[in-house]
Amino acid sequence: MIKFPFAQWLPFVNPVNFDFHCHSIVSDGLLPPEAVAQRAAANGVDLWALTDHDDLGGLAVARAAAAEVGIGFVNGVEISIEWKEIPIHIVGLGFDAADPVLGAGLDELRNGRIERAKRMGAALEAIGIPGVYEGALCFVTNPSLVSRAHFARYLVSIGIARDVPGVFQNYLSPGKPGYVDHRWATLADAVGWIHGAGGVAVVAHPGRYKMSGGDMRKFLDDFKDLGGQGIEVTCGSHSPDHMLHFARLARRYALHASRGSDFHGLIESYADLGKLPPLPEDLKPVWRLLR
Repeated sequence: MIKFPFAQWLPFVNPVNFDFHCHSIVSDGLLPPEAVAQRAAANGVDLWALTDHDDLGGLAVARAAAAEVGIGFVNGVEISIEWKEIPIHIVGLGFDAADPVLGAGLDELRNGRIERAKRMGAALEAIGIPGVYEGALCFVTNPSLVSRAHFARYLVSIGIARDVPGVFQNYLSPGKPGYVDHRWATLADAVGWIHGAGGVAVVAHPGRYKMSGGDMRKFLDDFKDLGGQGIEVTCGSHSPDHMLHFARLARRYALHASRGSDFHGLIESYADLGKLPPLPEDLKPVWRLLR
């Protein structure tokens, strides 16, 4: 079990409304960490994790802001990996943010993001849309982390698409002209970094991955074998059918269930912070591992 100080909440409190997946301007969110904390509190969240992509830079501010508004806080991160050539995200929870191995691994991932962004800009220029890399940088608040979301916001701003989902659908998803392959961390890397820092590894939004049922089971076999302990069952991008399906898989693999909005900002999110259905009552919530 993980002990303090990596999970900042009273150990005898059972959270009613926890949200363990959201983003700030440290990665590709639209609000600073303190504003995300304030929104979480306003929406009735009682236990919260900030999970910026491949970066821990917002955690100290988020922790202080959570204390100020009176909600519990857990260190979080969303790590970009690749499993059998499929991009997947792994959320880490309750780890030591000062762990040097985790920090070095995330540094390497962010460096790779910059190189990928330049190649994305070149790919879009090749189809007649010049200057997208430079334009995307205008939407970046953390110069070490340039994401597809920043590209999408720029393309919307110049009228290439009506909204961010439209950009992803037509330009930035696998097989589309602005998408480029990239070597991310491995599943073993991500789970190892999280565990080495004293945290819990969770599969993020599993309903978003283009996997067959057989591939998902193979992935979860590997995840469990490496020490993975959780899976997002209730998620902003999950349909009711997704929630039922991944609840069944959580039971089958004896995984603890997580709940996360994947909030980025009001205009770009599947769901608002804390505004999600509850987990099925028979599942073990992942916060139990953080006591």
